[in-house]
Amino acid sequence: MGTPDFAVPTLKGLINSQHKVIAVVTQPDRPRGRDREILPSPIKLAVSEANLIATETHKIEVLQPEKVKEQAFIKKLSEYKPECIVVVAFGQILPKEILSLPKYGCINLHASLLPKYRGAAPIHWVLFKGETKTGVTSTLMDEGMDTGDTLIHRDIEIKDEDNAGTLNDRLSRIGSNVILETLDGLEKGIIKRIKQNNLSATYAPKLKKEDSLINWRDSVIKIVNRVRGLSPEPGAYTFYNRKRLKVMKAGYLLKDVTGESGEVFEVNRNGIKVVCGDGLVIIKELQLEGKKVMGVGEFISGHDIKAGERFGGPNGKSIT
Repeated sequence: MGTPDFAVPTLKGLINSQHKVIAVVTQPDRPRGRDREILPSPIKLAVSEANLIATETHKIEVLQPEKVKEQAFIKKLSEYKPECIVVVAFGQILPKEILSLPKYGCINLHASLLPKYRGAAPIHWVLFKGETKTGVTSTLMDEGMDTGDTLIHRDIEIKDEDNAGTLNDRLSRIGSNVILETLDGLEKGIIKRIKQNNLSATYAPKLKKEDSLINWRDSVIKIVNRVRGLSPEPGAYTFYNRKRLKVMKAGYLLKDVTGESGEVFEVNRNGIKVVCGDGLVIIKELQLEGKKVMGVGEFISGHDIKAGERFGGPNGKSIT
């Protein structure tokens, strides 16, 4: 069970392993992209690619229930008699009837070092919080949100140049190996279940629209971490000349400066320096509404942005 790009390496790893993938469950086709075209999930596309080279007897069926709690779907799932269900960023809460269905249980891959950053957006939030380490955890699922017993942890260092996209890719590849190790350990009966310490739990809730809006009164580190955590999607944004401007890459300079928060301090081909709570954020890559992502040099060639101008809300005022 999985839906986004993050789940694809695990699916491919399972297909190429000694384990037999008998079915894949993913979200229904949804409107995506700027044109809101109805498109399949990355997991469904990965199954289609695998089925092209599979023999007829090894083709994988794809199920796309609107709600996994529907009895018709649960009945269909039970007919497969699965020994294990692997869940990676699926997007729906599994009911008790599904959790108790497989012999070895439902195994979840979560993109954090549980019990830290339980929830829907752990990769974004570890970057927001300026963490220097994260990882993946496999768990034996229960009815809570990422509260099941942990099985395998694997940690990595977060690099200064990491953003949500690069961290997602690194963790998804590591996660594929962790799931295979977990299944092998369960099959051999050598894996140890560890109860989570709920007192140490932190949370990574689903992103809201307001999480992406830059508050130029914040510290430079907080703003740059937010840019990293939202790049490449959905993108941290501000407004320039009443148009939405996404900041895709930024650095910072801790410095006492005069000027209002959100005011452009200096512009050159190396960056647009913007006044913040305790220094300057240096915008290096950006995307103006309706345009492509571009470096600052290309942007200022087509836009006469000057020191003293302001970034802020849709009405041109600063965000407080």
